[in-house]
Amino acid sequence: MADRRTQARSVRLERYGDRDVLDVVDTPVPRPAPGEVLVEVRAAGINPGEVSLRTGALHGMFPMDFPFGQGSDLAGVVAEVGEGVTGFAAGDEVLGYSWQRSSHATHTVVPAAQLVRKPQELSWEVAGSLYVAGSTAWAAVEAVGPVEGRTVAVSAAAGGVGAIAVQLLALRGARVLGIASPANAAWLSAHGAVPVAYGDRIADDLVAAASDAAAGKPGHLDAFIDLFGPEYVQLALDLGVPADRIVTVISFAKAAATGARVTGSAEASSAEVLAELAGLAAGGRIEIPVAATYPLERVRDAFAELEQRHTRGKIVLLPGGQQP
Repeated sequence: MADRRTQARSVRLERYGDRDVLDVVDTPVPRPAPGEVLVEVRAAGINPGEVSLRTGALHGMFPMDFPFGQGSDLAGVVAEVGEGVTGFAAGDEVLGYSWQRSSHATHTVVPAAQLVRKPQELSWEVAGSLYVAGSTAWAAVEAVGPVEGRTVAVSAAAGGVGAIAVQLLALRGARVLGIASPANAAWLSAHGAVPVAYGDRIADDLVAAASDAAAGKPGHLDAFIDLFGPEYVQLALDLGVPADRIVTVISFAKAAATGARVTGSAEASSAEVLAELAGLAAGGRIEIPVAATYPLERVRDAFAELEQRHTRGKIVLLPGGQQP
């Protein structure tokens, strides 16, 4: 049996491909360099972008040297700190992010600047899934600059990013139209959004939902956040939303062709933003839905569920199979 003091379990990919290229293997427990922290990972969210990286769909932008790891979101316990680290000590509970695609593992090292203390009120699975979805939602909301009382539509509004984005928009006073399946209507209504079901009538339904009957104003969308695909960028344009008021986190080619804006987690990747999101979640001002949790060894099953694109909220790996 491997000595867990020196051996970690980590997701490794030897080639591009489907879920069957996801292997969990023994790797040496890394040692923190100066300025770094070794974290024993308790929870690590999975994200759609990792599917694109795994399949090679993003090879042109992010070519991979094999073998490579996976995962950005993380929460866990500090096991060791590197030289010069003063803000954390062994035993501290933290959450943060890795830019080395290394968090889908029992242990990882990250720069201390990419960690914040985990509020006691946050569960492990929420803390460990906050970075990518939270920072992407934060960036998208900042990019549209919501104005109080004006209407913003959000596609994939009940997904990992969308569920956070609609709540951040509502906190800013925007009127939010959340596009999702009818099964998510009650959740969206309870979290500050007007639900709009996707389907053949979506254009008419968006206009109707955007109308303000009390003020006698016809339906008007001030901005549109696309979290699903290029068809929603086109829908926004067809409904008269100016291209510079359309923000997408996924439809890169469509944005380039139409003048829509592109944003993503990188635009809000900072300890300050992460601490703000953690505080909002810990204080109950936003809810981070968790759709499912899986032990690290079932990483393929976790991605099988994610790739159905019908989950509400986040899917989270629990390295070692421990309960959060």
